[in-house]
Amino acid sequence: MKALIVAPSWIGDTIMAQPLFARLHARHPGLQLDALAPRWVAPVLQRMAEISDVVDSPFGHGQVSLKARWRLARQLAARRYDAVYVLPNSLKSALVPFLAGIPKRVGFTGESRYGLINVRHRLNKQALPLMVERFAQLAEPPGKTLENSVFRPKIRSTAAEQQQTLAELGIERPTRLVAFCPGAEYGPAKRWPAAHFARLARSLAADGYAIWLFGSPKDHAVAEEIAGLAPGLCRNLCGTTSLAQAVDLLALADLVVCNDSGLMHVAAALQRPIVALYGSSSPGFTPPLSDQADILSLNLECSPCFKRECPLGHLDCLNKLSPDQVLAACRARIAR
Repeated sequence: MKALIVAPSWIGDTIMAQPLFARLHARHPGLQLDALAPRWVAPVLQRMAEISDVVDSPFGHGQVSLKARWRLARQLAARRYDAVYVLPNSLKSALVPFLAGIPKRVGFTGESRYGLINVRHRLNKQALPLMVERFAQLAEPPGKTLENSVFRPKIRSTAAEQQQTLAELGIERPTRLVAFCPGAEYGPAKRWPAAHFARLARSLAADGYAIWLFGSPKDHAVAEEIAGLAPGLCRNLCGTTSLAQAVDLLALADLVVCNDSGLMHVAAALQRPIVALYGSSSPGFTPPLSDQADILSLNLECSPCFKRECPLGHLDCLNKLSPDQVLAACRARIAR
């Protein structure tokens, strides 16, 4: 069997889809599984043992580009896939597999995708509260109950890859390393304040840890703010590494402190110890899938609101999550 995954456009969602890939291989021995993915998530797919090849999806968020989609569909048609699993719920994501003539097109009904998806699942949010479960459901026939729903995504970072990345960047691993991931692509309502991160950095540095900051170019400014509030204690790597390099450097960390973000899921899939900070989002939907993760949330009455920005203007769910609380969780996790 030769199958294609239409991957999500978010790094964290792509990580949470990995257990689906493993289930497909278990059900179809000898399966060749490729992925159609945006180039910004491709590196994590390339670190998954289940994925044979990654095909570039050149479309940005919301971009239609019918002519380009038709050309891509012709490329996929030449590969002769037997089945495709469409993970995003949008109409656009199902269009290319349909135009490519892939005979079995699996996904949730989504945006009224009748015909585009011909093996249609209906989402039962109560039965499948976790995103990882919803993806894994697509390996089952429609209507069948998902079984064995304990999942642990896993991506690769070898010692050789880590050493190559260190050499490429001209840096050495410190004796004791804590990684901070202060960004969250979704919006500011998921970001713990920079001043809190800086205070935590000062405390962990006093414990003997070097602090490295990870994120995209969009996170560089907030990382600079953290570094400025903790002078000489933080190395700002936001925007200076590729995603593949960030994977290898995170794999070296003794501890990762992060918002609910794509890099949180990367760290979990690398089986690193994690302290995860939740504000507007819910660990009941997208938790770090790891037995080495501690989740901190104040569980205020107004959260989770799932908004990009605080609708009440105070962001109490994160502002009131104190550096002392997070430091205590970090020390406890390190001790374990």
